[in-house]
Formats: sequence, C-alpha cells, structure tokens
Amino acid sequence: MKKTLLNIVYGLVLVTGAGSCGKDWVDTKPNGEPTTAFYWQSDEDLRKATAALYVPMRYESTWGRDLFWIQVASDDLIVGRVKADAENIKNFIPTGREGYLTSGWNDLYWLINKANQAIEGIPKSVNVTEAVKNRSLGEAYFMRAFAHFWIAYVWGHEKQGVPFDGPENAGYGERVPPQLASVKDNYAQIIKDLEKAAELLPFFETYGADDRGRAHKAAAWAYMVKAYAYWATFDASKWEPIPALCDKIKNEGKRALITGMGSGEKNYRAVFTIAQNWGSEYIWSVTSGVQGGSEFPGVVLENKGWGIFNGWGYFQPTEELYQEYEANDPRREVTILKFGDKFKYFGVERRYFSTNSLSGFQINKYMEPYSYGSNEDAGTNPNINPSGDYPTTRLNLPLMRYAEILLFKAEALIKLGRAGEAAAPLNEIRNRAGLGNIAVPTLADLKHERRVELACEWTDRFHDLKRWADYDKINAPLHGRIHTVATDPASPYTVKQVWQARKFDPLKHMAWPISPDEISRSNGKYKQTPGWN
Repeated sequence: MKKTLLNIVYGLVLVTGAGSCGKDWVDTKPNGEPTTAFYWQSDEDLRKATAALYVPMRYESTWGRDLFWIQVASDDLIVGRVKADAENIKNFIPTGREGYLTSGWNDLYWLINKANQAIEGIPKSVNVTEAVKNRSLGEAYFMRAFAHFWIAYVWGHEKQGVPFDGPENAGYGERVPPQLASVKDNYAQIIKDLEKAAELLPFFETYGADDRGRAHKAAAWAYMVKAYAYWATFDASKWEPIPALCDKIKNEGKRALITGMGSGEKNYRAVFTIAQNWGSEYIWSVTSGVQGGSEFPGVVLENKGWGIFNGWGYFQPTEELYQEYEANDPRREVTILKFGDKFKYFGVERRYFSTNSLSGFQINKYMEPYSYGSNEDAGTNPNINPSGDYPTTRLNLPLMRYAEILLFKAEALIKLGRAGEAAAPLNEIRNRAGLGNIAVPTLADLKHERRVELACEWTDRFHDLKRWADYDKINAPLHGRIHTVATDPASPYTVKQVWQARKFDPLKHMAWPISPDEISRSNGKYKQTPGWN
C-alpha cells in the first residue's frame, strides 16, 4: 500500500491501514465503519497489530531494492544496467520524483503511521497480559524509530529536518506532521524512541521460532549506536555514549562474531548463510523465505542468471572496491565474484563469467541460497522462490550485524582520543578474517576496515563518505575489468573506466531531495532539502 504524507495525516487516527495491506493477520475488524474500539482487546490482537509493522520490510520499495539506490552513489558500486532513474541518483541529478526515492518515502511514513496507531492504542488495551503489552509497545517504538532513522539520514539535513509527529504530541492527527528544524532533532526523537523500546523489549534469546524477526532489546541498543554515530557528524559529544552501548550489546545482548569454522574465509562466509540467519552475529535483518522476504539476493545475481534463474544484474562492484582489500584478506572473495572464481550454482561448481556485468564483477555475499539443488536445475532448489519475478530466498538479508557494532565502538574510541582502546574491537574484526593486529588504529585504519568488512551490505558506504567528508572518493571516476571474451572465465582483461567522475557538492548533496509533489501537497508547510530549491 502506498500513501502520501497527507494521506497519513488524514488517516492517522484510523485503523483502516491495518486491513488495507490485504494480509490475513491484520484483517481482524468486522465489516462496516472502521473503528479503533474493536482493536486492542486481547493478546492476539496485539500480536496481529504488531505483525503488520514488519510487512513493509519485504517490499521492493524498501529493503528489497529501492532504498539501496541511494547507496550505489558510493565508490563501491555502479548501477550495472541502463536505468535512468538509478543513474540520476548515482550522478547526483535526481528530481526527487524518481520512484526509487518517492516509494521508499511513502512506505517508511506508512510504517511510522502504523507504529503511531499501535503506540496510541496499546496503552488502552484490555484483557491482555503485561508481558505481551510491554513487548508490543516496545515493538511499536522500535519500528517507529527504525523507519524514522532511515527517513532522517536519507532526507534530513543539519539545517532542516524531516517531518515527524506522534500521539504524544499536542495536535497530533489534526495537522500536517511538522518538519523539524534540524535532522539533529530527528535523531533526538529516534534515540528517545529506542530508549523506550529497549526498556520494554525482551532479549532475542527469549523468542520462540515463530517470533524470530521481531524487535528485541539488543537491536534497539544497536540502532541507538548508529543514530548516535550519524548524529555525531554535527555534534562530537554523541560519540561518548557509544562504547558503553556496544558493551551492553555484547555482554547483556549476547551478540558475538561468528568464529570457530576453521579458517578466516570459512568464518566470514558463514555469516551469509541460511544456517546463520539467527546466529550470534544477527542483530537485525529482513526475515526471508521462499515465498517472502527481500528479493535483494536475486537483484544482485547475474542478469538472467546464465539462463538458469532470473537474476536482475544490478549493483555491480568496482575495481576500486576490489583493490581496497589486502591481498590475503579472505573477505574479498566472499564479497566479490571476479572472472574465473569458483562457486556452486544449483548443485554444480562453475567458474564465474558474465556477459552482462559492466564492471566485470558481481556481489557474492548473497549467493549461498543458489548453491543448493542439482544439475543446475532451479526446480531442484528448495531455498529459492520458483518465481524469478520475485527472487526471494531463505537467506535473511542482514541490515545490522554485530561486526558493525565493533566498528562503531572502534570509531567512537578513536574520535574520543582513545585510539589504543580501539585496537581491541578493530582487531577482533581483523582476527576473525585471519589478519594481523594493528597496535594503535588510526581513523584511516577504521575507514579501511569498515569498508572491507561491510562492503555491499545495507550499511551505506555512501553515507560514511559524506559523514567523513571524503568527497574526493565520491567524485573519482570508477573502474572495472573489461574482458576480451565475456563468456570465457579465463579471458584476459583491461582495467577501464566504467563510470565517469561525478560532481558531489557538499553544499547541495548532503541529503536527498524531497519530492516536489510532496512539498506541494503540504500547502507550503514543507520546505525542499537545502540546496535543492
């Protein structure tokens, strides 16, 4: 379901949104005039209402594909196929009306609206147990903060925030949600919501199999870490709370790197396997399955999948990313497929080649689900959706994992002048990969490690470059490997420019433009992102 912001405002106090997604688990009201009075009458009502909060996570417009287009603006990736809207985003010339921007905006605000309904209704619930009531309210606060965080850092600017409102505010439901003065105000609200969520939510380990994928305490702490780190771009004091939060995630949240698989390569590869969907490194992901979840693994697969399964061929790595890795870093081959690399595809080992890749590379992190089956017959693989038009798999798409928490702890310690202490979390990451220690890490060491550990994930390399003011890396031309014979894995190649130099302007491009149509619908209440007028 798609809503503009004004649709959300005028429907804010109704529960019509709960049934309008067409999902059985939220279709609990009788026919006739919608009313909030029917809801919040039992534990089951609360479970169904909060289940609706997670529906947008699997949409193509959110974490299936479209929100990743803002991340392809980094130096790690190119568009991969001719796609005008995506190329406009990559080249910093969007109008704001691109569907890849507007659809995400709409669905994220839909999620905030749904969370607001729950935050308003759950405290009034009757015939419910205290544990379910608290957990459900914690889920609502977490999901409101999660959606708000994405809107804030994508469209929010230091000199102008993004719209937000909630039932705790006077005038809620009777006005257009106010556009906050600064993205710093948005981050403050996000932190407040995550603190409430952390108080109310249980630990992940208390969930049964049916409830895995719901919000939990460590996930709330983790997004507090990330919100503080992004806020610290404008206020260095926000680095201060991060190390202690990271320790809580480790000690109380019982999160840890996946190790003990026998080698650095096996340790790191295991992170991106179905068997480790809920492993110790999990913090937050899109829960996936054969008939649902994120289609991202198919989006990055070779276009047409060598005639066996319908990959889409987007988001291709660059030579610059490949060269960032140390020569003996096993994370490189786990992350990137290059010509001649071995991989298993529907039960058969083959060597990578591509007739479609514009850079000569493919993202490899999400390929494990395609290894199952036999005789390169897609129909023999139980871990993928048979429909190539919706190429979901049983692999959960990680949005936040414990490795990123260690990297934020290291970054915070470096920023706080405690670089010697940063060695422990940074080297924990390096040692897992089989690499040696760095005695006193610098910010350059941190930037390198964050890039190679999290490459091609939903952690947003582009936003890292912006918050570090590494504009030269954003603007540099990008390269790939052009092979003489596209169907020969052993074909020689020439490194050539595959994307032109760009013109990132920090006075204009620090945040993305809001759709002019959304601004028009607000009757002048909203202003365009600074620099995009």
